[in-house]
Amino acid sequence: MTALVLASTSPARLTLLRSGGIEPITIAPGVDEDAVAQRANEMGLISSVEDMVHILAKAKADAVAALPEAAGALVIGCDSSLEFSGEALGKPHEPQVALDRWKRMRGHSGTLHTGHWLIDNRNPVAGEPSPAIGLVKSSKVNFADLSDDEIEKYVATGEPLKVAGAFTIDGLGGAFIESIEGDSHTVVGLSLSALRSLTLQLGVEYTSLWNL
Repeated sequence: MTALVLASTSPARLTLLRSGGIEPITIAPGVDEDAVAQRANEMGLISSVEDMVHILAKAKADAVAALPEAAGALVIGCDSSLEFSGEALGKPHEPQVALDRWKRMRGHSGTLHTGHWLIDNRNPVAGEPSPAIGLVKSSKVNFADLSDDEIEKYVATGEPLKVAGAFTIDGLGGAFIESIEGDSHTVVGLSLSALRSLTLQLGVEYTSLWNL
């Protein structure tokens, strides 16, 4: 059996892993995402939303892999962002931002990008980088044409304030998504098929993660 550390405290990611037979160790990465993105931008490392979620997923995994609690395990970091009309939309945080966003998105489509970075931290060597690999998966999300009243009531629940793109598919927001083209797990924030692909590339049997 191989232990998995989730560099996130996202309830949605935890629930998804549990539904897939994996009980991970969860550790908050404590990464200043805005600062990381700004530094990467200044270095010319970000030219797309895919680049951004890739870099942030790596930063989260790296931060947690450096902790003693993560030794002897695989560490997965993830980051998600909605690309809508050429703009990257992360967590809105403020109700007015979520309201304005939904009024733009309703009846239209966006692409949800989720970056994954997996580190093999089972046998860390001081001063040496552990084997690691990343993957970005993207899915098209088609939004329903909501009324102003529906948008206001949804935002009032608080659910869309702390999630990328201001929506969920595994909560109240699921009723407002007409369809998804691609891996629905990507929209939740962690693709199980991506995790399997990454573990296999690191020479780890995916089924060894099953511990439930």
